[in-house]
Amino acid sequence: MYESSEIKERKLVIPGDSITLDQNTTVEGLTYLYKLNESTYMATVTALIDVETMENKRRLRVIPLKGRYIPKEGDVVIGTVVDVSLSSWTIDINSPYSAVLYAYDYIGKNFNPTVENIRKYLDVGDVLLAKIAQFERSRGVVLTVQDKGLGKITSGSLVEIEPCKIARVIGKKRSMLNMLMEQTRCEIFVGNNGRILLRCPSLELEYITILAIKKIESEAHTIGLTEKIKDFIIEEKVKRGLIRYEIK
Repeated sequence: MYESSEIKERKLVIPGDSITLDQNTTVEGLTYLYKLNESTYMATVTALIDVETMENKRRLRVIPLKGRYIPKEGDVVIGTVVDVSLSSWTIDINSPYSAVLYAYDYIGKNFNPTVENIRKYLDVGDVLLAKIAQFERSRGVVLTVQDKGLGKITSGSLVEIEPCKIARVIGKKRSMLNMLMEQTRCEIFVGNNGRILLRCPSLELEYITILAIKKIESEAHTIGLTEKIKDFIIEEKVKRGLIRYEIK
């Protein structure tokens, strides 16, 4: 059993482990917990838990290490067009739920399919960065690209990992993601659905970044992972002659 007031660093929990919360602790990730009573929960998945303290209040974070992507309104996702209708596209977002993007949202104005061919904007196989605008389990997902930086992806490489490991790629307060971009000089766009877009200055740095992301995925359960991945990237750059020596 874990007491939230005693958690000082990330802990690994498995299904059946119980977690007792004090009155000042809230939970982020209730989907992965089963409520036993007013203050005690049971883990239903293998996950990492930690507690963040903010203004005398604590928040318990549950980071699952396995599981499918379940859409949430506001999530940014990387999707692929898999079908086209007269006025919308069906988008694969790496989820059990289908997603739709309407032509009027993508174009930003009313669309008349009798006048224009929707395929000139997006066609099957095209990749885009979008946001979950609506989600209902019975109706599926509605996407939007009406935010800065969203829309069709025309350059870069995609990496796909377990969606539940995305939180580790980002890190607490973006620590892991910031370190990756600093060490590799790549632009990295992370989709909540387990897809990551890379734009790197060279193929060698892209390869190192992919290796690092896959290492994060496989070792997501370990403590001190950010420094471990930083050391790994430096070693790979030294090995390939991208830097002459390791700076500690």
